[in-house]
Amino acid sequence: MHNGYLLFVLNAHLPFVRHPAYDRFIEENWLYGAISETYLPLLRAFNRLDRDNVQFCVTLSISPTLASMLSDEMLQGRYLQYLDERIELGKKEIERTSFDPVFNRLAKMYHSSNLQNRTDFTDLYKLNILKGFKELEKKGRLRIITSAATHAYLPFYSDYSNALEAQVQTAVISHSRIFGKEPSGFWLPELGYAPGIEKTLKANNIKYFFTAGYSFLFAREFPKYGIYAPVSCSPGINAFCRDILTSNSVWSYDDGYPGNRHYREYYRDIGFEMTDEYLENIIYKDRVRVNTGFKYYSNTGKPREEKKPYDIEEAQQKVNEHAENFLYRMQKQVKKLSKHMDRPPVFVCLYDAQIFGHWWYEGIPWLEKVLRLTSSDNSLSTISADDYIEKWPENQKSELSFASWGNNGYARIWCSGSNDWVYKHIHIVIDKMAELVKRFPDEKGLKERALNQAAREVLLSQASDWPFIMQTGIAKPYAEKRVREHIHNFLVIYDNLCRNTVDTEWLTGIEKENNLFPDIDYRIFMDSTT
Repeated sequence: MHNGYLLFVLNAHLPFVRHPAYDRFIEENWLYGAISETYLPLLRAFNRLDRDNVQFCVTLSISPTLASMLSDEMLQGRYLQYLDERIELGKKEIERTSFDPVFNRLAKMYHSSNLQNRTDFTDLYKLNILKGFKELEKKGRLRIITSAATHAYLPFYSDYSNALEAQVQTAVISHSRIFGKEPSGFWLPELGYAPGIEKTLKANNIKYFFTAGYSFLFAREFPKYGIYAPVSCSPGINAFCRDILTSNSVWSYDDGYPGNRHYREYYRDIGFEMTDEYLENIIYKDRVRVNTGFKYYSNTGKPREEKKPYDIEEAQQKVNEHAENFLYRMQKQVKKLSKHMDRPPVFVCLYDAQIFGHWWYEGIPWLEKVLRLTSSDNSLSTISADDYIEKWPENQKSELSFASWGNNGYARIWCSGSNDWVYKHIHIVIDKMAELVKRFPDEKGLKERALNQAAREVLLSQASDWPFIMQTGIAKPYAEKRVREHIHNFLVIYDNLCRNTVDTEWLTGIEKENNLFPDIDYRIFMDSTT
């Protein structure tokens, strides 16, 4: 038996963005960039580890909205277009930098990466990278879990049991259809927990979930093992707590590894520096510029003149040092904790997947190195929550506290002066959706289609991404528009059904645009309290 365990959990999530009425849509780049910079490189790293027979296990939460987009034929085709645009740009960059050996080497590296992504996407995964993750799960290298249907911040719906049930049950059904089996674990969006949420999870056969440190620290009875072992919220469901030390090492630019001066800077991108003519196939309508992935500088100073070119070898050396440092710090923690625990501590390392590769370019090589070092270490081993619970099925019972991974454990970023207006409207449409279920309990044909679409629109309006974006200010008009559109779509359906009519052409249009959850049943919003 090992002295301690590392439970790596990556949250792969993006809001549902799909606009078939447009030839190209700028916010769809969120998906394409994530595939290129995070998901495909992660698959290559995991497959290298598997080929080398490195013993590892990583938990991957794939949100239902992301899984829906990755499975979508239209978005798959548009991703190929996105890649082809960057492959052509790479040819131009190689020529433009031909007289600068440092930049030219980097241009060739990025061009090669885009070519590799296209080959993997088309030949290896046949346009659906979920196949790669499913294959790794079959081999025992990954454990794939789910999250709320549209990544809603669940504590804000604690008084709406039907909304909680709709978010959880829809997620479980979607996951089962896409991955061929029910999920055993659940990533609470934003790690947002409120007492009672575990009842809805348990009712949908979820065995465990992940939450923030404040849930444990302010629990009614402080957990015997602190955050280094799960607790049982009720029989049959366990909560695992985020470890702050391991989180800050990766999350924090200032105190963690990503801000190191030898690593590549995220913000300097030629998409904001070259002429309009040079970037003709990359720039969007109204000359809106986007990241291209061609970045040539390291984290060295803020003014442009202080920036130094990115050095691949120096960065790789730092990757090795930081991986070794991470393992060393974990080993020290194990020694300290072993004196006070009668079981091995588990360090729950929770991260957004896009930190790796996208925000922190060296993050994937770092994770791969950590997994390699851990596999040959006698004191530490990676583990899944399922395997941990199998080893230690009996855990302390505890009533956890409200929490999130927002600042100080509160939820201000999702509910403040800039975004709180959304909730009164969302709560109204939840009530109206329950009313529709009561009035039309067993519809078929066109009315059933309309009711199912109404349920989709309610779920989509609840996504935590939109309030978050409104608060941070990035793409704020788009986030506001999305919430308003989903509420508007629902109200149109509601008014039509109240008049006993359905605009078939309009309904078909929004069904094609918001086409996720094909097996949804509108009765999921039945209000059990009435």
